[in-house]
Amino acid sequence: MDAVPIDTLKSAPRSRLLPHGESVVASAGLALAALLLCVMSASAWWVHHTQQTVLDASRATQTRAAGDLLAETAEVLLAQDDLSAARRLVADTARAHEFSSCRIVLPDGQVAASLDVSENKLHQLPAPWPQARPGGAPLSADASRTSVNIPLAIPGRGQAQLEISSASSIGYGSEWEAMAGVGTIGAAALVVLLALYRRMRRKLRAMGAIREALAAVAAGETAMAALVIGPDLGPEAGAWNQVIAETDRVRRQAVAERAREALGRRQESSSDLDAACDALPQGLLVVDEKSCVKYANGAAAGFLRSKRDDLAGKDIGKFLDVAGVVQAVRDVATGASRRRQTLDVEQKDDGPAGVLRFTVRPVRRDDSGTAMITIEDITQQRAAEEARHRFVAQATHELRTPLTNIRLYVETAIEDGEADPAMRSKCLNVINGETRRLERIVGEMLSVAEIEAGSFKLQTDDVRLDQLFEDLLADYQQQALDKNVTLTFHLPPKFPVVQGDRDKILLALHNLVGNALKYTPETGKVDVVVEATEKLLSVQVRDTGIGISDEDAEKIFDRFYRARDPRVAKITGSGLGLTLAREVVRLHGGDVTVESRLNQGSTFTITLPMKTAA
Repeated sequence: MDAVPIDTLKSAPRSRLLPHGESVVASAGLALAALLLCVMSASAWWVHHTQQTVLDASRATQTRAAGDLLAETAEVLLAQDDLSAARRLVADTARAHEFSSCRIVLPDGQVAASLDVSENKLHQLPAPWPQARPGGAPLSADASRTSVNIPLAIPGRGQAQLEISSASSIGYGSEWEAMAGVGTIGAAALVVLLALYRRMRRKLRAMGAIREALAAVAAGETAMAALVIGPDLGPEAGAWNQVIAETDRVRRQAVAERAREALGRRQESSSDLDAACDALPQGLLVVDEKSCVKYANGAAAGFLRSKRDDLAGKDIGKFLDVAGVVQAVRDVATGASRRRQTLDVEQKDDGPAGVLRFTVRPVRRDDSGTAMITIEDITQQRAAEEARHRFVAQATHELRTPLTNIRLYVETAIEDGEADPAMRSKCLNVINGETRRLERIVGEMLSVAEIEAGSFKLQTDDVRLDQLFEDLLADYQQQALDKNVTLTFHLPPKFPVVQGDRDKILLALHNLVGNALKYTPETGKVDVVVEATEKLLSVQVRDTGIGISDEDAEKIFDRFYRARDPRVAKITGSGLGLTLAREVVRLHGGDVTVESRLNQGSTFTITLPMKTAA
């Protein structure tokens, strides 16, 4: 596609006030002109101010000098009592130096001599007069007047004061000459600025026009013609217009290319329904009446361990080696069966073990036999169901044992209790112990339900550890004796008070001590070692039992998990005790750890902070 000729493009609209492309240059020129006028005005004011200051200072100095001369002569004339001569001297000096006011004032306020004749009312100087006021003030001046007060010391009479006031002079002639010089310099600068502006305007009009075009686009103009500038603005304008034409050509090509690509992708890709099916985690297959695959999503290809392209058009029997599933697909696809069939298949080949659920159902469309197959991985679901079944069976057995013991000992107490008080006492003790055991089992089940519901909480209060360990020893001492296992509690002489839930802490300790006795053979040993500091409580449950392998030690705290040791399978258990113990301790801010060696015994350690918030 060739570049579009510049003269065929529509030019952008021009400004009504300024020629096209002069907005930038005009702005710069106006700014420089305004700056020059400001500099000229400031220069004129400074010249006027400086000249007036110099004139005022000169006038003040002149007035002071004339006043000093007048004071010396006036002191002599007044000492000789020549009042007329003193008055003529004052009047002549004031006229000669253009004083606006000049007079000699006595201490009592009478005017001895003055330029103003109406103030000369004193006919004769008085006799020596006392000192009435201090000497004259220093030279003073303001914007329009200069005043001088000079003290007079008249021999034989006393003191007086010469007061002179002179108007400030304004040198209009010299000031206008300075102003004319400033104006001439400013006019010359304006002429030079005008010449520079005209030269810059010729060179920068193209740049200004480019800026205006970009501003029009920024304001919302989308047409490429808005960027075109007049070719009469110089070679820059021609180059710019060529770039714009080339850019427009490339843009049109890109739009056309994207349209072609979008159309090609739309033709090659499947519909939105296909994309939705590919997003499903379940496998989806559609086969025709000949049992050939018509559609397969990505999950189905993964379950069948084949490529998606290899499935299309192929017989389903080449990818499924399960006779029952293949036969169900053929029955539904050929129309021999119109009901849904579900089959669970365990994978036993070299791949990962698992259970897949195949659901085959007919698809009625145009009266042709078509079957749809969904494939779902139910391995986790199956494992969860098996775990629940094991838990129910184990929990039933756990509940049945104490109930059976309670029933037997109740019958014994009823039959032989009256004749044998010792036997009755033993029966009651066994019943009490089995009742507590039953209570702990039910408590564990309720705690599991609370954990699953997210409502497992602590009821914190002060916990007396001495009483707690006494109850723990009482609960398991008889069991240890019956099994011929040595159960020893190593307790500190003094217990601190722990903040926590007593029942939950006792539950965790019951699980650890009960497990130690359960998995320790006869003549074995179980030690409960308690250590307490100001900040931490540590309880170690050590046994000489069958121990735990490294592989099982990483999983024994998982829910429903039991070690794979064959000796463990013979011992009843729910697989929840250690899970509850760790959950309880962690809610108290502590933790449960294990160290074990197979066939040598295990050590479970509980660490609890003395004071903690749940």
